[in-house]
Amino acid sequence: MPTRLITCLFLFIAFRLPAQVDAAALDAYFEKSVEDWGIPGMAVGIIKDGKVVLSKGYGVRELGKKDAIDGNTLFAIASNTKAFISASMVMLQEDGKLNLDDPVRKYLPYFTLYDEYASEHATVRDLLCHRLGLGTFSGDVVWFKSNYPAEEVVRRVRYLPQAYEFRAGYGYSNVMFITAGEVIRSAYGKPWSAFVKEKILTPLGMNRTRTSVTELAGMDNVAMPHKTRGNTHTPIAYVNWDNMGAAGGILSSTNDMLKWLSLQLDEGQYQGTTLFKPSSQTEFWTPHNSYKVSKAARDFLPSRHFNSYGLGWGLFDYGGSMVASHSGGYDGMYSRVVAVPDQKLGIVVLTNSMTGISSAVMYHVLDQYLNIKPDRDWSDFYLDQQRKGAEAWAKREKGRKDARITGTRPGLPLEKYAGLYHDDLFGDIEIKYEGGRLLLHFPSSPSLDAALEHWHFDTFEIKWNENHAWFDFGTLQFTMDNNAGIIGLRFDVPNDDIFFDEIHALRVDR
Repeated sequence: MPTRLITCLFLFIAFRLPAQVDAAALDAYFEKSVEDWGIPGMAVGIIKDGKVVLSKGYGVRELGKKDAIDGNTLFAIASNTKAFISASMVMLQEDGKLNLDDPVRKYLPYFTLYDEYASEHATVRDLLCHRLGLGTFSGDVVWFKSNYPAEEVVRRVRYLPQAYEFRAGYGYSNVMFITAGEVIRSAYGKPWSAFVKEKILTPLGMNRTRTSVTELAGMDNVAMPHKTRGNTHTPIAYVNWDNMGAAGGILSSTNDMLKWLSLQLDEGQYQGTTLFKPSSQTEFWTPHNSYKVSKAARDFLPSRHFNSYGLGWGLFDYGGSMVASHSGGYDGMYSRVVAVPDQKLGIVVLTNSMTGISSAVMYHVLDQYLNIKPDRDWSDFYLDQQRKGAEAWAKREKGRKDARITGTRPGLPLEKYAGLYHDDLFGDIEIKYEGGRLLLHFPSSPSLDAALEHWHFDTFEIKWNENHAWFDFGTLQFTMDNNAGIIGLRFDVPNDDIFFDEIHALRVDR
């Protein structure tokens, strides 16, 4: 063999050899990051070659209290639930109870999208990879803090607009995973949560993991959510996500989630028990829906060549390895779960704040184990991104407030605005006139109720009764016909997740 070839081969092998990672240095990095970010706390778990390297907490469960976080502390993992749903689907397929390529309507005859072709041809597999033509987060306003059960949320999907061609784009869709949960109910005869408990959590010994916040009552060692605005973190109550649980309802700890990652990295095996076949595990990490790597992303990460979504997992390449990862965002908590199959490496980051620190942790750990040089200070980078994001949020809100025209009055007496309004997607909305002021009432989502204070002309500021994690300032405009008759409502509640502008309510009591 030529000397040059031998040298190149040696260098290639040397480059791919796993780095010797100092666990103590990682521990110190995480400790400092929590201090630098000023967050309440987080828990980090790392598994490598089947062995737990780290499962530890940093900071406190709730600001103002001294209870420390550890490897058993429970957090909402939010959208990291989606991988459990995908696993449930392939396990049901192995048992002959469903097929990923079956039409959704085989299990849910009422399932309807924006047109009949998509409704008829949408498959179970399509539900799991965000390619059904719906926009990112479209429809979340239907389930958020609502009393609609999951089936009713799915029935209302028919009113969501098409954002791109069927199977020809990417739109992150919680409502399609809610639909997947209902498919599990149909195929298994029990709710998705029962399947996950019986077939996944119990065999893995994930004894502290829960599928609903209602199960937290009486439990100890539970982190509290914190709403994040700028540098401020405010403790808030847990929000019930049961109606969208299949898209984001699980709560877990790093100790438990490392068992889940061990199962994934060992292709369906856990301590001698087989939960699913290696061929089924391959389904999760096979790209199903690819999307662009932007020029900015390529400039930032020159080694990034593809972005894709498998089944319940996001997929990309980093440092020559394929990375399967997913983030999770719950009211007051963000999470990140990562698997690098060829390195037998798994990472889980659970936080009780709404910040990007989990991404910083992920890339720092990847750099250490993949021997990426030069080693970038990811905590510093993402902290800067967090500051810019907070500035953009404040600028967006300030722009709306600066546009207010002072000195105006409502065009009609306040009592004239009171009445019943209806939107097919969202349902009924009531405007009440009580005690000389207007009140906004959502019969399906009473936790969103608010008072209305005049802003300008026929627009009113929404003064929420409760503190909400995803939005603050908002306005409601009453639209008029040419004869000063009220036609309907138009919402403007700036945020990146719960889209009130999808509500097009018309007055129905005239």
